[in-house]
Amino acid sequence: MSNTASELPLYEVFIRSKNGLHHKHVGSLHASDDEMALTNARDVYTRRSEGVSIWVVKTDNVVASQPEDKASFYDPNDDKMYRHPTFYNIPDEVGHM
Repeated sequence: MSNTASELPLYEVFIRSKNGLHHKHVGSLHASDDEMALTNARDVYTRRSEGVSIWVVKTDNVVASQPEDKASFYDPNDDKMYRHPTFYNIPDEVGHM
């Protein structure tokens, strides 16, 4: 029995290009296990030594909001007026923030 790409778990790949920068999503790949995913990500996404760090995450483990849920997901934040800086007095010495 041979595994095809559709039978293998899908991984999301994140690369940090330089120290101090954040990881960026660069693509996806199929692999039989975590180590193979990491090795394949290195081979596919860092051919020219672009990265200093690689993260691979099984797509099944990624939790994300849905665009169609935007109103109900983000609207509760609008009720928290203390999050808006309009209630704070900034001293003139501070200048523009």
